[in-house]
Amino acid sequence: MMQKAIGIFDSGVGGLTVSREVIARLPHENIIYLGDTARVPYGIRSPETVTRYSFENTRFLLKQEIKVLVVACNTASAVSLAAVKKEFPMPVIGVLEPGARAAVAATKSGRIGVIGTEATIGSGAYERAIKSLDPAAEFFGLACPLFVPLAEEGWTDNEVAELVSSVYLAPLREKRIDTLVLGCTHYPLLKGVIEKVMGPGVALIDSAVETAAEVADVLAKLNWVRQAPGPGTRKYFVTDSPARFERIGKRFLGDGAVTAELVQVGGA
Repeated sequence: MMQKAIGIFDSGVGGLTVSREVIARLPHENIIYLGDTARVPYGIRSPETVTRYSFENTRFLLKQEIKVLVVACNTASAVSLAAVKKEFPMPVIGVLEPGARAAVAATKSGRIGVIGTEATIGSGAYERAIKSLDPAAEFFGLACPLFVPLAEEGWTDNEVAELVSSVYLAPLREKRIDTLVLGCTHYPLLKGVIEKVMGPGVALIDSAVETAAEVADVLAKLNWVRQAPGPGTRKYFVTDSPARFERIGKRFLGDGAVTAELVQVGGA
């Protein structure tokens, strides 16, 4: 079992920030990533459709011989994680709960902000997760949809990114939060400018980092950590536009060339 891969899926390229952190923390593990780029974004789909996509993605990854599944999509984690866990008898880890736990542990004032896509914030999943851990916590959610194209275009540390961040984050600064969850897998690329806008008194919670920590913990508890002298293999699959995925993927992973294979995992 320990020689099998870690499977990761997302609706597109954003989950590569999770993949990057898993690789950094567990360099000897084999990684198989599926980006469902033909059906992105998941945020505009019904819960039933997102769950069907999640099942199809999971079945594809299971055929690749994986030992643990990471749902590296906030929308899929919010909508379909429980169903995936029930349907597939294997360890399944989402990106939402690790971030919520880290935020509750980090806050001193109990005033926690979460930024994400409109679908993720609108689902209420982060608020429910945080309130389940600390009912007294004050929750402030904010959608920041322009952060996604900024991250994908590489506009993460210029005047445009800083201006957009300043406008978006002003309401959270007024709420005097002391902890902010980056509730979208694209957002870690904007961490520097977000830190600058929010100031040193606000702790940023990177869900990708927290998810990677949970993957490492699960593998250690099961004694499934791969024992090998060198780095593991990395395989990337997409359901559409591999060239675009490869171009943007290099930026998200922060390393050399990324090669993606085009596959079909289900219907539209």
